Order: sequence, then C-alpha cells, then structure tokens
Amino acid sequence: MTSTIIITICILLLIAYLFDLTAPKTRIPSVILLLLLGWIVRQISTSLHLKIPDLSGLLPLFGTIGLILIVLEGSLELKLNRSVTSLIKKSSIVALIPMVALAFLLAYAFMYFQSGLSLRDALANAVPLCVISSSIAIPSVKYLSSYNKEFITYESSLSDIFGVVFFNFVALNELGEVHSIPASIIQLFMMIVVSFAATILLAFLMGKIDHQIKFVPIVLLVLLIYTIAKLYHLPSLIFILILGLFLGNLDELKRFKWINNLKPEELKSEVIKFTDLIIEATFLIRTAFFLLFGYMIETSEIFNPDTLIWSVSILAAALLIRAIQFKISGLKLFPMLFIIPRGLINVLLFLSVVPAQQIQFVNKSLVLQLVILSSLTMMLGIMFSKKDIELPTNV
Repeated sequence: MTSTIIITICILLLIAYLFDLTAPKTRIPSVILLLLLGWIVRQISTSLHLKIPDLSGLLPLFGTIGLILIVLEGSLELKLNRSVTSLIKKSSIVALIPMVALAFLLAYAFMYFQSGLSLRDALANAVPLCVISSSIAIPSVKYLSSYNKEFITYESSLSDIFGVVFFNFVALNELGEVHSIPASIIQLFMMIVVSFAATILLAFLMGKIDHQIKFVPIVLLVLLIYTIAKLYHLPSLIFILILGLFLGNLDELKRFKWINNLKPEELKSEVIKFTDLIIEATFLIRTAFFLLFGYMIETSEIFNPDTLIWSVSILAAALLIRAIQFKISGLKLFPMLFIIPRGLINVLLFLSVVPAQQIQFVNKSLVLQLVILSSLTMMLGIMFSKKDIELPTNV
C-alpha cells in the first residue's frame, strides 16, 4: 500500500510538472488541468472502490502555506526603483477599488434576495468572491511582457492583502462602530513595523547561519511569524511582501548605510539559492492544493444551475467594473482585463466564514464555478494576445 501511494504521488507530480512545462505553448492555466487531474483521480478511486481517508482538513493547511510561498516567490522577483512608482500606484488602485465596489454590489444583491441579512454578514460572504488570486495570476503571466507581468504580480499580491484586511474588518467588527476603523489602521501600522523588524532579522540570519541546513529554519520562521500575526488578525501577508521585496532588491537598498551591516554582496548569493528553493517548494505545495481541491470536487457541483447564474453574473460584473477602472486609470485593456482569476485565497477566505455568517447563495459550488470560469476567461484572454507573449528560449 505504501509503495502504491508513493508511485501515485510521484506520477501525479510529474504530470503536474508537464502541465507547467507546456503552459507557455498551450496557454492553458495549469490550475484547470490540476483540478481536472484531481477530479479524474477521484473518479478512478471511486470506480475501484478504494478507501481513502477524509483529506478535507489538509486543504486549509496546503492553502495557507501555498499562499505564503506564492506571494513570497512573486515579490522576490519584483524590482523596486523610481521607474515602477507609477506602476505600483496604478496596481494598488486597480487592486483595491474594483474589489471594494464588487463586494458592496454583491452584498446588496445578497441582501435583496435574502431578507433579514445584515450588511456585515453579506460582506463577509461577498469579499471571498472578489479577490484576485495571486496563486493563479502570478504563474499564469510569467511569459507576458515585463510591464504586464510586474503589474499583475503587484496587483494580485496587493489584492490578496487588501482582501484579507477587508475580510477581517467586516468579519470581526460591527460595521458602523466608531472604533473599528482606527483599530484597523493601528493593526496595519503594527504589521508594517513588525514586518520590517522581522525582515531585517531574517536577512541577518540568512547571512550569518553557516550550517549546511540554512534555509529550512528561515522558511519555518517565515511561516511562524505569518501564523502568529494571523492569530492576532493582523494583515500578515504584508510581512511576506516586504520580506520578498527587501531580499530581491538589495542592490537598490545599498544607498542606506545600515544595509552594509548585512553584507549585501554576500547575502545576494544566498538570496539566489533561497529564491530557487522557494520556487521549487511553491510548485509542490501549489500542485498539492489544487490536486486535492480537484479530488474533492463533486460533478454535480460543477454544473449546479442554481449557482451557475450567480457565478456568471459575478464574473461579468467583475469584468465590467475592472474595464471601467482600467479606462479611468489609462491602462490597456488587453490582455490584463481578463486576468482576474479566483483560486487559493478565495477558497481560504470562503472556508474562514463562520457558520453563523454563512448564507445560502455562497457555497462550495459557487466558489468552484468561479475558479473554473475565471481561469477559462484568463486563458482565452492570454490566448488571443499572442503578441504580448515572451516565450522562453528553453521551452
């Protein structure tokens, strides 16, 4: 039995690797293929009457670790200089305004169709549907033009952060309370301070540890700091973003004298090794998450007509609001208009809605349909924008 499990896992991961290799050619987001592969494994195991234990408890675990690694990987590749100031401003606006607008639109729609629903509960269910998932967006745009790739990386990472902050705000506070907004601002400021302190500490340790096992303790500390901050309802993804930007931009930070204490030239070589490790680990965890999510899919959930109307309407509203925001911001519509995937962060936020706040419209079927439809929309947008693709020489 042990040998069978090992063989199965190895084959599934190798197939997932083939999906990743062929993605630039096929333009098919690997998440679609991973979900399909997981679903096929479910059908085979059912037909063979195999007894497989309940794996649903692993979904939040893989999801949380995957989210951390994906945002860290993306931020490590971003470069900070004056030339990207405008890009960061625009990506921040595009990440925040459409998400908030769509969340309130959905919240009022939920309140219209379900009488007696409070705005707080409606928003708690709406926000998980409005966030752009960096876990799908970042890997899917790696072969787009440099500007579009950087824009989507910033936008989707910030969307995750804004989404978590917004969700915690509406889920943990009574809307309209005077103290709730200042408290959220204080939490945000605290997280930024903690993030800078923790980042400098981790960078120092990365340069000082001389043991052959160097990066595992660093990764464990990153997970520990993130999780502790999350327990206190702090926007802990800010820490991941700051850490990645700091380590990935040591050259730009040399003008600050105190950086020399970290020996940036020596640290750079360690950061390159660390980045390679994060890329490999991200692939494994991300693959495990979507295979498991695909395995848990019931066929009836994909074609549920009751939620299909909602999922199509939500996607259409998201595209419309995004198009308006792009026009206002003076951004090209294609192909970035269509890069609004839902994925890992949406599933995590959906699972975080407490039973007392859950409503009948928002269920697993709706989230699943949104993940699939938004990924297909992104795929079509990228496929019809061939001139924007930068194929790697080794593919």
